[in-house]
Amino acid sequence: MTLRFASATDGALDLHVLEQGQVAQWLEGQEPRVAAWVEASGFEGAIGEAVLIPGPDGAPVAALAGYGTPASRARSHFALAAAAPRFKGHVLRVADGLPADDAEREALGWLLSGYGFSRYRDQTPKIGELVAPDGIDAGRVEALAAAEALTRDLINTPAADMGPEALEAAVRDLARDHDAHVDVIAGQGLLEHNFPMIHAVGRAAKDDPRLIDMLWGSEGPRLTLVGKGVCFDTGGLNLKPGASMGLMKKDMGGAATVLGLAKAIMELDLKLQLRVLVPAVENSVAGDSFRPQDILTSRKGLTVEINNTDAEGRLVLADALALADETTPDLILSMATLTGAARVAVGPDIAPFFATDDRIAQALEAAAPGAADPVWRLPYHAPYETMIEPGIADLDNAPKGGFAGAITAALFLRRFVTDTPRYAHFDIYGWQPQAAPGRSKGGVGQGARAILAALPELLDL
Repeated sequence: MTLRFASATDGALDLHVLEQGQVAQWLEGQEPRVAAWVEASGFEGAIGEAVLIPGPDGAPVAALAGYGTPASRARSHFALAAAAPRFKGHVLRVADGLPADDAEREALGWLLSGYGFSRYRDQTPKIGELVAPDGIDAGRVEALAAAEALTRDLINTPAADMGPEALEAAVRDLARDHDAHVDVIAGQGLLEHNFPMIHAVGRAAKDDPRLIDMLWGSEGPRLTLVGKGVCFDTGGLNLKPGASMGLMKKDMGGAATVLGLAKAIMELDLKLQLRVLVPAVENSVAGDSFRPQDILTSRKGLTVEINNTDAEGRLVLADALALADETTPDLILSMATLTGAARVAVGPDIAPFFATDDRIAQALEAAAPGAADPVWRLPYHAPYETMIEPGIADLDNAPKGGFAGAITAALFLRRFVTDTPRYAHFDIYGWQPQAAPGRSKGGVGQGARAILAALPELLDL
């Protein structure tokens, strides 16, 4: 799917963006027939309101889109995009009313309104086409839209067509498009190369478990992204109830999000050295499934008692993070659909994160609003370390009691990043429960745009 701006043409309609409270003043400067038309339409400037203004021959010559109020815009990621479906069949050029500070974000939202997951049937939304607003970096916005579309496509594809092998193929396609290099260790090779927990989680599935390793760039600071690639999660022998299994195709949302972020980094040709690690597995049930009470020895050498096979994501991430840590990059970022506790804490819309460095947190929090990508820092609360220490092994993958589940998962992962001072972990949801402007129902990237916007500060680019 291509999400691009329209070419500027003589046929593009001028789009006037009006806040609530500005309409009457705008109408004072218009011809009586235009004022009468707009008043008859009931247009008041609310978000989602739209009017096509006809010329003397009845054909549209201009358009109005509501931009609401500061309070109503705060409740929407992309306020202007709410009007996009009202202009299907037309090309529009923003004439006035869109604040310069909002233009890039709102233009991105408009492009994303054109996303539809059409692998199995055409679901392409019918919206108006937008000429890139003056003053924005149109290429950057198109790169962000393409990255988000990749993330959504990967998450939305069911596991029958997006298992570990297919996810590897998607990474290879991405690498080929950007002259990146990919290595893959799969099946028994995981044991030979000391990735025992990735192997244990995925060994019961039809597709071999694997670790996908993509490298791009030869100069600049070193950034390593690690994304959880659990392509479907039955829960393993601690089988999930049916209601909890319904969205488990999205359990590779962390991998999908770091791949979308990688796509944006490469398309924008950022001057850094990028590594992407994706442990790709399916947590299935078979005669050789790993079991509750098993003790696994990780790549790091830490032993892990399995108290719930449905807490598998942290296991595969742990081996991948241990590998990432061995090269001590300038920054490690991990992303995963890891805990229900994170959703209880902040809901489906916000990406909570944990950071070992205050500068990381400050940069992300400063960048997030402009990127329309809300994030929220949660604490590494040191007293909770005792919750992940079972006694019989170094670590417990599923502490009893259920308290602070997102924090204990993050503390678990931090044990595998010991030599790299700067590390942040995102516990994302990766799913839009219901459609909203610029956000179709289904898979969605979270945290990636905030990270991208923060990278110049994080890595001194």
